[in-house]
Amino acid sequence: MSTTRIHHHVKAPRSRVYHALIDARAVATWMVPDGMTSHVHAFDPREGGAFRISLTYDAPTEAGKTTAHTDTHHGRFVKLVPDEQVIETTEFETSDPALRGEMIITFTLSDAQDGGTDLLAVHEGLPSGVSSSDNELGWRMSLAKLSRYVESPASA
Repeated sequence: MSTTRIHHHVKAPRSRVYHALIDARAVATWMVPDGMTSHVHAFDPREGGAFRISLTYDAPTEAGKTTAHTDTHHGRFVKLVPDEQVIETTEFETSDPALRGEMIITFTLSDAQDGGTDLLAVHEGLPSGVSSSDNELGWRMSLAKLSRYVESPASA
């Protein structure tokens, strides 16, 4: 089990970033690495509320964790502190023991000096079957999309 820890700066206020972390439509837009599409099956953004999301590879040559080309994961919101923190558990829906196990994802938001938001994303308990470097790359892609999403005037 490994941990991915990423510091990311967003040029938007914490309230806008926090909202994008707990809004199903926003999550479907930004929480998906390049080369994949997202489908949010269920999303109940309250402490104890559940979510279920599928990410499907655009290229037919990529192998998914759940089905031939799809990674589906489900989890629940553990802690929600408005404009400050989101903690959730998640696990892949898979029969592969190397990909099983509950993971914890924590987003912590703080004010940046430029009026934006500093975000710390921590993904703990990564199963042995998931490459740490691939996980970090996927998160960096997703967080870049989060920045574009919340920094656009349409998200205001």
